[in-house]
Amino acid sequence: MVQPLLPRTGRRGALFGSAAVLAVVGLLLWWLLPLGEDSPRGTITFSAGTPTGVYQRYGTLLRGAMAKDMPRVDVNLLTSDGSQENIERVATGKADFSIAAADAVETYLLQDKPGAGRLRGCSRLYDDYVHLVVRRSSDIRSVADLRGRKVAVGPGGSGVRLIADHVLQAAGLDPDSDIESFDDGIATMPALLRDHSIDAFFWSGGLPTSAVLGLSESDDIRLLPISGGLVKKLHEQGGSSRYYRAAVMPADAYPEAQRGTPVQTLAVANFLITRDDADPRLTEELTHTVIASRDRIGAVVHAAQLVDLRTAIYTDPLPLHDGARRYYRSIKP
Repeated sequence: MVQPLLPRTGRRGALFGSAAVLAVVGLLLWWLLPLGEDSPRGTITFSAGTPTGVYQRYGTLLRGAMAKDMPRVDVNLLTSDGSQENIERVATGKADFSIAAADAVETYLLQDKPGAGRLRGCSRLYDDYVHLVVRRSSDIRSVADLRGRKVAVGPGGSGVRLIADHVLQAAGLDPDSDIESFDDGIATMPALLRDHSIDAFFWSGGLPTSAVLGLSESDDIRLLPISGGLVKKLHEQGGSSRYYRAAVMPADAYPEAQRGTPVQTLAVANFLITRDDADPRLTEELTHTVIASRDRIGAVVHAAQLVDLRTAIYTDPLPLHDGARRYYRSIKP
């Protein structure tokens, strides 16, 4: 049976309706399908951190976010001992991007190590908090009480090692002679404290750090306060110590260890870093991903909730990479 033709007005409406549907489909495809030919592509190396630290967890989640935003870019994620190793890798071309603390960056620059002048910032991320962990039963009540004790201060290439040395010196202790130092990192520090192989350990990381949280839930520990007086002495040291600031660890960071009490300590900013020769388009897109994925990553890594567009551009002592600067300019009202 032959279907009757639509009236002229009906045919026109149908055509307009089809065009509207095609337009909507086109917009959806533009949003959902991979980027155009100018989309970044290739493989990059990202140096993160220790397996149980926040750097590594953040790096893993950021890689997942990049897979959605830049599907043509493969990310080779490396573990590391922390900031100092990360900076050296980026500066010397062993890694393309990384995370590092401001004090470690400044130290690398002041020592004029290889590639120092090529380092660039992409974004300020979140703050690391200094943890000084002891058993609750310990008679250690201040940093000065660490004299003669067994203390884990982190591997030589770590940011925590740099901080521990500064804090010990501010308390009048020589890190090389006044304590028995252990080079262990956060992967082994909790077990050493648990079996009394050490009396205390330093850690610097985002809140909460899973290894410290796990220890607090299985063992009776305390977080030792770092007083405001030490912060003043740290600033008097000059150099990279100017990047430390007094901070308060919230009472709910480690509930079992803190028992409802906030802890006075130090904080230092972390940056996403790269080199001056990193592809501007890739750097622009990665900076966008860091900002856009804050809530998704922050749901798992709570420290990432503190990534803030209003402060992201402040990467002193590093100048912004051109690609990152282009991103911030593109979103400026």
